[in-house]
Amino acid sequence: MTEFRHVVRNRRMTRAFAPEGLDPALIDEFVDLASRAPSAGKTQGWHALVLEGPEQVGRYWDITLPIEKRASFRWTQLLDAPVLMIVLADPDAYVERYGEPDKERTGLGAGTEAWPAPYWTIDASMAAMTILLAAEDEGLGALFFGLFQNESEVRQEFAVPDRLQIIGVIALGLPAASGEPKEQARSADRPRRSPGEIIRRGRWQPSA
Repeated sequence: MTEFRHVVRNRRMTRAFAPEGLDPALIDEFVDLASRAPSAGKTQGWHALVLEGPEQVGRYWDITLPIEKRASFRWTQLLDAPVLMIVLADPDAYVERYGEPDKERTGLGAGTEAWPAPYWTIDASMAAMTILLAAEDEGLGALFFGLFQNESEVRQEFAVPDRLQIIGVIALGLPAASGEPKEQARSADRPRRSPGEIIRRGRWQPSA
């Protein structure tokens, strides 16, 4: 229990990486751990598109952060991360799973609009969190970030089907030895909410 608490409390987003590569078997292990995250109906309708090495990773950055824009980019050593993992969710997999005989009575096999919450997004997000914690436990740096620009170009370059939802990207690698890893994001100084601000017991009431 103490070790788990240590991993959770010490996990931070890393924005500066050393360029050394990672053993592909380690990525497989992280994904294997993530496959044990909760999954509605055990659908496991998420995927990890792994980009490794300077050519694949470099192509991603060429699309999303062209060279002419890098002079003003704050986190230059982020581009040194040797692995980028694009986390994908498959809504159709959940519709198909809940159309099977043991789940048919739920009515969720009728289509994505029948779902009160997008469990494909939820499940993929929990898997991503597991990967972030696994990286911390391994002594690696990791950063989860959104794909906010040039998504269509990324899809085309890496053959990502339109039916898959892009949850975000995880950069993985060894933290850089010095310099930028110590620089925090602008939101880092925001206070962390206390349990008393988060928890409501019995019924919804404003926090004290």
